[in-house]
Amino acid sequence: MPTETNTTPELNHIQAGALRPRPKTYRGAYFLLRIDDRPAGREFLRRLIPALASAADPDRPAWLATSLSFQGLKALGVPQESLDSFPPEFQQGMAGRAADIGDTGENAPDQWEQPLGSPDVHIVLAAIAPDAAQFEAIVARAHDTFSDLPGVSLIWRQDVATLPTERDPFGFKDGIGQPAIEGSGLPATNPHEAPLKAGEFILGYQDETGDVLPGPQPDVLGRNGTYMVFRKLHTRVAAFRQYMRERATSPADEERIAAKIVGRWPSGAPMALAPEQDDPELGAAPHRNNAFLYGDDARGLKCPLGSHVRRMHPRDSAIVGEVRLHRMLRRGTSYGPPLPQGVLEDDGADRGIMFAFLGAHIARQFEFVQAQWVNDGKFFGAPAEKDPLIGANDGSGQFTIPQQPIRRRMQGLPAFVVNRGGEYCFMPSLPALHWLANLDT
Repeated sequence: MPTETNTTPELNHIQAGALRPRPKTYRGAYFLLRIDDRPAGREFLRRLIPALASAADPDRPAWLATSLSFQGLKALGVPQESLDSFPPEFQQGMAGRAADIGDTGENAPDQWEQPLGSPDVHIVLAAIAPDAAQFEAIVARAHDTFSDLPGVSLIWRQDVATLPTERDPFGFKDGIGQPAIEGSGLPATNPHEAPLKAGEFILGYQDETGDVLPGPQPDVLGRNGTYMVFRKLHTRVAAFRQYMRERATSPADEERIAAKIVGRWPSGAPMALAPEQDDPELGAAPHRNNAFLYGDDARGLKCPLGSHVRRMHPRDSAIVGEVRLHRMLRRGTSYGPPLPQGVLEDDGADRGIMFAFLGAHIARQFEFVQAQWVNDGKFFGAPAEKDPLIGANDGSGQFTIPQQPIRRRMQGLPAFVVNRGGEYCFMPSLPALHWLANLDT
């Protein structure tokens, strides 16, 4: 029988970054570090730990979170028997799993931004704050942990921030529809979805199958940890706008096609509740804009079956697979300048989304969704279609908009999003970080 500690998350041991959503408006950055000296890497962790908040601490609006790649754990000197206890997909890393998740062609690792995908990526340090002043303060604190350690090197930085529109680079409200987790204290945004078991997201607890997933060993290393997957997703906003303009019959039709592709209107109003036109009041209501199911829209006449948000979370749709086994915590943040409204030509700027997944099952959650729901359509009966927004389309893709009397089929879909690289990381608990910092191997 499960014990109480197997069902109630120990929030004081879990890093805040594992469960805490980003602020509505934010400044942030991702830092990648390489460990060249084992004692220096452990000293870095000892200095960093006091700067990390726990999930039980609601009073830190700005926070740091840290994760380690498999190569980073090796660089710290984690014993081989512990390294062997991690799942194979984590050990292989994102670049090693590229073919399995559809990162081929222009998404392939040999096209990635350096040093992403290389063995040099050891530590990911994420900083987030609600304003510029707090951001600069927390970044300064982060720099203090490694700036005078010659054996720890900063090898990459990506700044992120809320765009002036408070929307994603494509112009749509983002960050809607996160799952509720039992015992986390985070409120549900969809009253139709029961909270998920903590073990879906945090190691050491029951998951939706009723089991406790075997975690990295020893128990102090694995328990209360989670996996973090990050991807730098470059967005081709001008190409997205051009595609709508070339195929639409009017400006209103442009907006409608784009909304059908995304599954929501720019304001955040879901097509499931506002199928005919945008409803900014609905989009701005956090307790309404995610309160829906798809059971009354089996044909996709309101929200297309293959739209981006319906693929990422099919809810109660009749599909192949069990939706609750593939839920993810998503922590997307925008980077780069917005493309001015109405501009149809690319200005050469690098803009996009730093995507982050958090969960206990890289293979069952992130990899399944990426390979099956994003880059395949078999699960809802359209094997020739990929996700129209983030799928690996190559100019020959298609997207079906169900409507009466005749469906509308969008042909020649190009890639609107390109992966510039990323990595699979492990976000240890606070006790695990102490254990890592005090290794004597």
